[in-house]
Amino acid sequence: MTEYYGTLQKRPLEQESVAEGNGGLESGKKARGDSDVFAARSPENEDVDVDADADVDADADADADAEEDAQKDILEETKADELDEVVDEYEEKEVSSNFNGTASDHVGITSSNTGSTALAASSADTNSGSGNGTGTMATNGTLSDRQYAPQKPEHPIKLERRSVSRKYVFPVISKEDSLNARSYLKQFGSARFLDDYLPEDLNSLYVYHMIKLLGFQIKDKELMLAIQEVVHNADNDDSLPQKNSSETKNVSDTYTATYPSPSFEDPLEKKHAVRLIKDLQKAMNKVLSTRIRLTNFHTIDDFVAKLKTAKKIIVLTGAGISTSLGIPDFRSSEGFYSKLGDLGLNDPQDVFSLEVFTEDPSVFYNIAHMVLPPENMYSPLHSFIKMIQDKDKLLRNYTQNIDNLESYAGVEPEKMVQCHGSFATASCVTCHWKIQGERIFPNIRNLQLPICPYCYSKRLEFFKTKTDEELADGEDDDMDDHHGRSVPKSFGVLKPDITFFGEALPSKFHRLIREDVLQCDLLICIGTSLKVAPVSEIVNMIPAHVPQVLINKDPVKHAEFDLSLLGLCDDVAALVAQKCGWDIPHDNWNKLKNKVFDSEEVERGVYKVHPLNESPAELEAEEEKHLPLQQSTAALTPPVSLSADSPGRSSSSSPQPPTQTDIANNQTST
Repeated sequence: MTEYYGTLQKRPLEQESVAEGNGGLESGKKARGDSDVFAARSPENEDVDVDADADVDADADADADAEEDAQKDILEETKADELDEVVDEYEEKEVSSNFNGTASDHVGITSSNTGSTALAASSADTNSGSGNGTGTMATNGTLSDRQYAPQKPEHPIKLERRSVSRKYVFPVISKEDSLNARSYLKQFGSARFLDDYLPEDLNSLYVYHMIKLLGFQIKDKELMLAIQEVVHNADNDDSLPQKNSSETKNVSDTYTATYPSPSFEDPLEKKHAVRLIKDLQKAMNKVLSTRIRLTNFHTIDDFVAKLKTAKKIIVLTGAGISTSLGIPDFRSSEGFYSKLGDLGLNDPQDVFSLEVFTEDPSVFYNIAHMVLPPENMYSPLHSFIKMIQDKDKLLRNYTQNIDNLESYAGVEPEKMVQCHGSFATASCVTCHWKIQGERIFPNIRNLQLPICPYCYSKRLEFFKTKTDEELADGEDDDMDDHHGRSVPKSFGVLKPDITFFGEALPSKFHRLIREDVLQCDLLICIGTSLKVAPVSEIVNMIPAHVPQVLINKDPVKHAEFDLSLLGLCDDVAALVAQKCGWDIPHDNWNKLKNKVFDSEEVERGVYKVHPLNESPAELEAEEEKHLPLQQSTAALTPPVSLSADSPGRSSSSSPQPPTQTDIANNQTST
């Protein structure tokens, strides 16, 4: 079908598509008969048409010109710039499976004619790898790595056609079929993928079936209506009906296998055929640029087995691992940002803006008590990480949390990267004097600005006409020193060493992550929505063959986790530890050890975990009963952007700086 793919070779998009280069969709297949039904003519073909017969008359020339104009019209109707956002017109969906039983029961079952295959434990040829680490996985990886390799389809796709209506019937696509196809494309590249999945001769409906096989659904109504006209019992654009694999044997007289004849005409108009080719390339590009879930790592037992053999585990944690201690998360409906939004702040994230802190640190210190971590407390999940460390399996714990609770649980500093800093230390924004963070905790709880003793006298000199109370009330944004330089209100203020928006991540993160992702043999993401870059990009940096597991209250839909365990983090950790036969080093372990948990598989690779006889809704209601009083918004003072003479504003509500004597007596340099 070389000429069938001719339209792709003329497209600018081809140059930016996949690693295989300009021949990305040049499969080497050859069409029989009138190939102009499919492809826009290339300049070479135009030369042949014009020079083949020197006696061509004027009418023939006119016909050729008309045909060329028609081809241009078709290309104009499907021009590439209109397809730049074509991926947005796909609704990436899980392909419905028409079988019963668990997924593992059906690994290896071949659907009728869809080109599906079983999974292979043996290594495969990887000469045409996709270039992002999966291409060499089968030859260079360990045996456990090679078991994830997809297998070549037993035969190309074959569409069947009803004898009477002459309408086409698509084979069933199972989830295993789709996962294998996507993995096969990523591992072996687009050219081999098309060669092995498509027959020698095909029409545009084969291209449409390939788009569905890769897990995408076209949402273009005009195109779907055209397809429905030629497909048996097509009734909507969500999913075209598919014939069960058993029907081939039972009603062989009703369906006939069909390939295009030498003089066939495509069932769709040329503009639709061209559009489908372009859409297939977009779908393939999407697959090549994203991670594919592993085809045989999707159960809790798979996770337990991998935990026992893994030696270089990366644990990526977020605020969800601390909520059982009463520390609010940030982005849920009941989280920290939601509460700040109720106070009328334009952007709740401004409280963690370095620019805002520099201009007015009282914005942060008005709410800092809400996120102040408890001292010497940690959850069973924190101890779960410690347990992995004790078994010499923890490569690194990358935490987005600023509460420093991992250290209380016993995670060693060299095993931990606090990606966003923490309350463990605090530094003067002016002279960078550093102290233990716990020494400013009383100031935070009392809504007071902690002032560096070494900068305090200078601060008094700069702001001698204003008290710190008046400065916090926003009467002046800044003052000028004797040399006319602007002095921000944050001068001499101690700031917890947490990474604010506008600050670079700690150098330790950048130094270690490059090496760690290459050594990692298991990634576990816990209690995080993966919304903040660059930490959220860790999941895309891990080699494709390394299993990825999510433990979280809610699913993370923009990432491709092989296994998602949805529930309270402590409960999931307890369930996994029970199945491993391990003891979590936590005071509550005796209670959790004897607790019975239910793990309900809601879809392939996704489980809901909760204590037996307790529904998720009941657990959530019980959790809300124990939310600590420190989360109450009643303790918050109004935003400091309000003027000092605002009605109902008392001077006692503003953060008060400690005296120099107080700081000097209670704080010493580290």
